[in-house]
Amino acid sequence: MADSKSSLDLTLNVWRQTGPDAPGRFETYAAKAIPETASFLEMMDIVNEDIIAKGGEPVAFDHDCREGICGMCSMVINGMPHGPKRGVTTCQLHMRSFRSGDTIWIEPFRATAFPIVRDLAVDRSAFDRIQQAGGYITVRTGSAPEANSVPVPKPDADASFMAAACIGCGACVAACKNASAMLFVAAKVAHFNHLPQGRPEADSRALGMVRAMDEQGFGNCTNQYECEAVCPKTIDAEYIRQLNRDYRNAAAKEVVGI
Repeated sequence: MADSKSSLDLTLNVWRQTGPDAPGRFETYAAKAIPETASFLEMMDIVNEDIIAKGGEPVAFDHDCREGICGMCSMVINGMPHGPKRGVTTCQLHMRSFRSGDTIWIEPFRATAFPIVRDLAVDRSAFDRIQQAGGYITVRTGSAPEANSVPVPKPDADASFMAAACIGCGACVAACKNASAMLFVAAKVAHFNHLPQGRPEADSRALGMVRAMDEQGFGNCTNQYECEAVCPKTIDAEYIRQLNRDYRNAAAKEVVGI
């Protein structure tokens, strides 16, 4: 039995939807005796066990690593992608961030390009298609070259490393009023474009990934910076400015045939 001094009694309003074309609705569940030490996903597991014990259908939600690495735990919690804590994924959010008696609203990431699979799980394969349009470098495969054979200035290495922290969770899309994927695309382009190994394809990468983003149905960026505010890896919106510059220059070269 959980210690009453370290447990929470909560009310959950959870979005339920059987498929992408089915109507959805909120259903209310009581979450009783939830340990403050539990993560948000562990709390959902406890609630699902109770639903199953009563003969109901458990709430479907995405998860994998539960270590803040994969980004699959995509939930909008009280109107915020991944919840109220900055710089964490849903699986890293702990119930000590809430108070007993709280009502919590839980929804999926909402965007046309992220169709709902079921309940809180969405299909984010649109991100994969954007990656396939330019998220690679054309170097010889085989044994790795000696690390010092291609010197990389530290500012470029740092900028690439920071961009590479993006886990592709889609929180930036869910937070944006236009469902823009610009922060995701900007991070993925910058990851390679800042390195010598990625510069041969820098122009084609910027053009290909931005155009793939448009084809997948994501909206335009209007510089509201909701994306930066909710990113669990705190990716800087400065990368969007860099992407706009890279795309503009690449498009100009394409027009004149350079």
